[in-house]
Amino acid sequence: MPQTPPQRSGRPLRVLAVTNLWPSDGSYRGIFVQRQVSALRALGHNIDVEVIAQSRGKRDYLTSAPRVRRRVRDGRYDILHVHYGMAAPAARLAGHPCRVLSLYGSDVNSPRQRLLTRLGWGGSKARIYVSGRLAQTAGDTSGHVIANGVDFKLFQPGDRLDARRSLGIPDESKVVLFGADPRRPVKNYKLFHAVVSELRRRDPRVQELILSAPGQPERDLVHKYDAADVLLFTSVRGSEGSPTVVKEATAMGLPVVTVDVGDVAGVLAGVRPGAVVPFWSGPAGGDPPAEFVAALADQVATVLACPDRADGRGRNAWLDERLVAERVVEVYRQVLAS
Repeated sequence: MPQTPPQRSGRPLRVLAVTNLWPSDGSYRGIFVQRQVSALRALGHNIDVEVIAQSRGKRDYLTSAPRVRRRVRDGRYDILHVHYGMAAPAARLAGHPCRVLSLYGSDVNSPRQRLLTRLGWGGSKARIYVSGRLAQTAGDTSGHVIANGVDFKLFQPGDRLDARRSLGIPDESKVVLFGADPRRPVKNYKLFHAVVSELRRRDPRVQELILSAPGQPERDLVHKYDAADVLLFTSVRGSEGSPTVVKEATAMGLPVVTVDVGDVAGVLAGVRPGAVVPFWSGPAGGDPPAEFVAALADQVATVLACPDRADGRGRNAWLDERLVAERVVEVYRQVLAS
């Protein structure tokens, strides 16, 4: 829920961010970590980054500890901030006394990843969860809840028709946005496609638009948000912590219809138009029942019938990444004070 950020105070801090999530080769993997690092730097703090695994392969989870330890020894950092639980075991062996661990979703929700996270979080002085639901799942009553922020300067509403023309989309189309790479199973494009197919059966003007594309500039993301009528978010149950695209959509004034994952219910509380649809009561695996597909389609159809923008930008001003970065710095200073 919205919180008043602390006032800036104290000297600039030196921080080493250790993460296995970082954009590379045109991907958006870990873009939320990169944006937080950028926001902290904009506040005047000195942030270095050590990326483990990724291009080095999964073996680096086991072999990266000496490299991280050398950086900690040579860098004289105030804080070692670990982003994502899979990176925690290597950072734990670095021996830094002021370690902060941020947890994002699957590192808590996935049983196998949760085991590695637990192995690594011993000795951390503070844990940050991107949603209250995630902290509850982890059983961590002392964790801080700080959602990832959004660049409100970049993600602000523009002209829908201009955006459509720049993308070659007919003015009269009803555009449903998929906010991820369809090749990622956890994002559940299969469900999205089923809902869009049902919507097309009702109205042939409905078409899909894919947000993700390798190497596209961020300005193209903004155009796609502008061009769309609604974001339909369909991730697998238990897979998300605090989905960035949902928050970006609210900053853009784009209505959102979503399954109930992560912190979407809180982010979209009171935002209209839009809807959060509970998952069906049956098992998470397998094909979704036709009634669930129809329920999502009904909510999307309601939004498509209303041309108005959503009012999420004003309601969620607390998600501005600068305010979020100030809250992260306050956690740093609490750790140093303790």
